[in-house]
Amino acid sequence: MAKILQIETATSVCSVAISINGETKFIKEEIGQNLHASKLTLFIDEVMKTAGLSYADLDAIAISKGPGSYTGLRIGVSTAKGLCYALGKPLIAIETLKMMAAGFITQSPEYRGLVCPMIDARRMEVYTSVFDIKLNIVEETSAKIIDENSFETYLSNQIITFIGDGSSKCSATLTASNAKFVNHNFNSAANMSQLAYNQFKSKSFEDVAYFEPFYLKDFVLTQPKKKV
Repeated sequence: MAKILQIETATSVCSVAISINGETKFIKEEIGQNLHASKLTLFIDEVMKTAGLSYADLDAIAISKGPGSYTGLRIGVSTAKGLCYALGKPLIAIETLKMMAAGFITQSPEYRGLVCPMIDARRMEVYTSVFDIKLNIVEETSAKIIDENSFETYLSNQIITFIGDGSSKCSATLTASNAKFVNHNFNSAANMSQLAYNQFKSKSFEDVAYFEPFYLKDFVLTQPKKKV
């Protein structure tokens, strides 16, 4: 049996799960600002104890690789890499937007449109991509500033369901009749289970020494304005 520890820290959700052969068995998650540094290792220990597993029992560590929060991704990936080094376990990296789309499709088996996961990147910019119901990529991942013409090629003839924490701020702009919005958390480590298992079976592992998160955009440090 493939026992995989799964970590998602790309957004404000701090989420940890354990799957066995592609099925989520245990999960611990919380939504809030600046949780990852203080909560992630505690959540990992908690799900391991709940599952009755030792770290040596794990077959792999899976991480949501981004795009998303620079700080969250850095914490999640460094934790996953540290576990892989210490335990001698392989590292599996799952694209965050694909994980989100997989969660929606699993929960909506009758759905036949396109899925557009969005991660908030401040102002009217989002990290986004478009998938069909078989998780084939229709539009590659990009940082996109949303306006009334965004996705018009797709929306003219088919339904797109927008999901994720970036989608809510776009609902007033994307007003086409084929634009649907689902307000639900899909940034959950539970949504990695089948994807991680598929990569485990195909031995699609990362080089732990050189793997880096998929930030998509460079981190820009801003200085606070000086008081006059």
